[in-house]
Amino acid sequence: QVRLAESGGGLVQAGGSLRLSCAASGRTFSGYAIGWFRQAPGKEREFVATISWTGGSTVYADSVKGRFTISRDNAKNTVYLQMNSLKPEDTAGYYCGSSVSLHVTPTLYNYWGQGTQVTVSS
Repeated sequence: QVRLAESGGGLVQAGGSLRLSCAASGRTFSGYAIGWFRQAPGKEREFVATISWTGGSTVYADSVKGRFTISRDNAKNTVYLQMNSLKPEDTAGYYCGSSVSLHVTPTLYNYWGQGTQVTVSS
């Protein structure tokens, strides 16, 4: 079983930046794609970005393209989400999940972390 733990969330002003981390423990996420999703209160979990096992392929939601960058360091069993030019509408709990391939649908991810809160003030 892969255990995932997100960190790096916080409160930031609009236009600011944050870097989220998703660290794996237990069985590593060797061979897995990792995705970032977000969920605001009363809303469904929304796709943000995903990265292949090698890091050679990435997919972004249109709403974050050009502002967010996903990357991974497999030696550290960690995936990052660099978030720049943050907007109040980016406010949500951010979750990372593992999947066998690049997917934008959360139901195709089999392991999830507990999430980290990102709040962007206007």
